[in-house]
Amino acid sequence: MEGMVCPMGSSSSSRLFGTLAQSLNSAPLAQSDPYLEESPDPDLDQNLAEVDPDQLLRECEEALQGRPARPHRDLVYPRGMAPYHHNHNPSIRVMQWNILAQALGEGKDGFIRCPLDALNWHERKYLILEEILTYRPDILCLQEVDHYYDTFQPIMASLGYHGSFLPKPWSPCLDVEQNNGPDGCALFYRRSRFSLQATAHLRLSAMMLPTNQVAIVQTLNCRMTGRWLCVAVTHLKARSGWERLRSAQGADLLQNLRSITSRGGSQTEAMGAVPLVVCGDFNAEPSEDVYRRFSSSPLGLNSAYKLLSSDGQTEPAYTTWKIRPSGESCSTLDYIWYTHDALSVESLLDIPTEEQIGPDRLPSYHYPSDHLSLLCDVSFREEPHRLM
Repeated sequence: MEGMVCPMGSSSSSRLFGTLAQSLNSAPLAQSDPYLEESPDPDLDQNLAEVDPDQLLRECEEALQGRPARPHRDLVYPRGMAPYHHNHNPSIRVMQWNILAQALGEGKDGFIRCPLDALNWHERKYLILEEILTYRPDILCLQEVDHYYDTFQPIMASLGYHGSFLPKPWSPCLDVEQNNGPDGCALFYRRSRFSLQATAHLRLSAMMLPTNQVAIVQTLNCRMTGRWLCVAVTHLKARSGWERLRSAQGADLLQNLRSITSRGGSQTEAMGAVPLVVCGDFNAEPSEDVYRRFSSSPLGLNSAYKLLSSDGQTEPAYTTWKIRPSGESCSTLDYIWYTHDALSVESLLDIPTEEQIGPDRLPSYHYPSDHLSLLCDVSFREEPHRLM
């Protein structure tokens, strides 16, 4: 377990990071076989005393005093919709974020305009936590997590979340000296809002051959509405030249999701399949085949961030913007897909401007990853049989 280090080189024994230290000093979960499906266990993370998120956010801000503030981002209501609060059907906040694996950021990714000091884990973890604590999602989907057991699992558990982690079979992090283990996908949900019904850990296949990419799929029951929701997180194969592999991985994931949502829905949603939210770094622009597969799937999925555009049909100009030795890369690769007939998007977190991102792009002293977080509030649409 890493020790707590005061930022800005102070050697005084400050009590500032007491909440975070308390979370990190709790014993992390034992690492188990990642491909065994978890059995639902409502008491899994309840051995930790819950911490005050406001207090933890203040500690993050204090630890980051020496850094510029993160870009300010507004919640936007699509089509001019005003916020509408319904007590019987409150919205569900979903966050999607590739947080940049620590080993890759420091050892492999070559962010030539980002000072190495900006990536040091002792401060960067506070920037990541500050972003999560600012928006407090009900469901959090992360990629490139290589500090799950020593950082995110204990902290998120102490904040009232249940977590699940699935590493890549051959993580590139393991090639980096002094790595912290393999990176993978993590899915967290707020225990006060949802109960877990089922978990599937998937190793994605292409042409029936297993690949190095994974997905976590969880079927949840909303405690406030009694409705069911299936949530998936994935991270598809990176780099150009691998478009056909990404397309095959997407097809395999969609086939699994179709099976899981129809199987899970047989007793629960009498009028059809369980509504679905799929979050991921797809490593694919909207022009790619895997994007078309998702947008035309029989599951009836729509991409939430299209709703930020004036016509409601156009993805943002970028979700990642970085400078590597090979040049500058400004791309839309990250998505939140949702079942548009069963769920409606009430608001979205806007995308920072080029000026806010800054000339050295991402990551930087003021933003901890090369990918932007995506966030939306969704709610269940009224079902036809409930309206009768």
